[in-house]
Amino acid sequence: MAIKIIMLVIFFGVMIGVGVYCRKHATDVNGFVLGGRNVGPWLTAFAYGTSYFSAVIFIGYAGQFGWKFGLASTWIGLGNAFIGSLLAWNVLGRRTRTMSQHLESKTMPEFFGVRFDSKMLKILASLIVFVFLIPYTASLYNGLSRLFGMAFHLDYTVCIVVMAVLTGIYVIAGGYMATAINDFIQGCIMIIGIIAVIASVLKSNGGFMQAIDALARVEDAQATSTPGAFASFFGPDPFGLLCVVILTSLGTWGLPQMVQKFYAIKDEKSIGKGTLISTIFAIIVAGGCYFLGGFGRLYDIDIAAQGYDAIIPAMIEKLSPFLIAVVVILVLSASMSTLSSLVLASSSTLTLDMIRGTIVKEMTEKKQVFIMRIFIVVFIAISAVIAVVQYKSGVTFIAQLMGISWGALAGAFLAPFIYSLYWKGVTKAAVLVNFLFGSGIMVANMLARASFPTVLQSPINCGAFAMLAGLIIVPVVSLITPKLSDEKKQAVFSCYEK
Repeated sequence: MAIKIIMLVIFFGVMIGVGVYCRKHATDVNGFVLGGRNVGPWLTAFAYGTSYFSAVIFIGYAGQFGWKFGLASTWIGLGNAFIGSLLAWNVLGRRTRTMSQHLESKTMPEFFGVRFDSKMLKILASLIVFVFLIPYTASLYNGLSRLFGMAFHLDYTVCIVVMAVLTGIYVIAGGYMATAINDFIQGCIMIIGIIAVIASVLKSNGGFMQAIDALARVEDAQATSTPGAFASFFGPDPFGLLCVVILTSLGTWGLPQMVQKFYAIKDEKSIGKGTLISTIFAIIVAGGCYFLGGFGRLYDIDIAAQGYDAIIPAMIEKLSPFLIAVVVILVLSASMSTLSSLVLASSSTLTLDMIRGTIVKEMTEKKQVFIMRIFIVVFIAISAVIAVVQYKSGVTFIAQLMGISWGALAGAFLAPFIYSLYWKGVTKAAVLVNFLFGSGIMVANMLARASFPTVLQSPINCGAFAMLAGLIIVPVVSLITPKLSDEKKQAVFSCYEK
């Protein structure tokens, strides 16, 4: 217990110290939201990766999909690395940085507003961000409950409050730069932790080959009738696996807190380095998480009674106290890095896109930063309250809302954003239709799931469908609706000619 407490105290001390150190970078809006657009490749790549992979991945998804797909769940991690990181950086990185700087946009809603000369698109986009990022933020606490209960015998509410307060301190103090530096530190912890845990779990099961052999002998008539399916190349459900890969990999292309990382990177040379670093980070962390989860069926767990969140804690509870402390800090790092990214995205969107110029006509830089800091406190408090309410009362509606957040955000924004960077022919109407379709279909899925075709009743499959459908909706609607003026299109795309 002493080892665990000492390591936690050091970890929290470093996080707060970084926040205080970075206060000098957070005096104006550009510095607070984007680190002055002067963030190097290492910090940007780690900020991207740690915002991507939270405790939801390590505790929830790795356990759940490892149980469903076996060792084939490793494909999800590789998809996250090569589609969600490598391809995303190559397709979005340079153009996002160049056009967002040219349009002087600091958030995704502001980007749409300026790109299409539409205050309505800006406000609608900020509403979608606000509505769906809050429950997504609350879900970050879920992975901590069992882990802290096992390691410290603490009440879940205490864990939530401590994590929320400490994250709030360093984000409020140092803004984006504090988040980026802490993300780098937290990312290093995640890499070391994942490698150490995988090695220990395999060793406890007699080594890699023996663990594979044991997994191949697992039988579950309800999941599959194929012998050895859980140790096979594509697992017992290849189509279900593909849908998860699409949602968790392609989905990042439309998430505001992910895309915003490209706004802040220092220069074009940094994008090449950042691409490589981000991809390697994702291979180790995401690939490692899902690979580890693939061995979940080797442990005696009653899924019906304990749920998928019990799988990863069951795998690590017999490790050494030092390794358990490393895992606790790993999960805290994953949660705090994503939490800080989400609340910064939420507060900046609400302040810059909804309040400034709409509710309050004139706002000084100092006042905007002050209001963003207030909203960070509000958002962290709301997400913590939602997490506690769900834990205490088991409200299923909240859990469902968390499940659709990723699909709704990516379904609404992914296609319009990509086309807006590359194609002059995108219209305001096409963007509006896709916003309504992407967010609307996920809300409908939550409220009337039984009415959907069987294949789309899963929020994961429905989210993947919303994203892919958007890639067709935007060009089709753009072809039959009024175009932007030639002058506007030339003004927007002139940035690529430099």
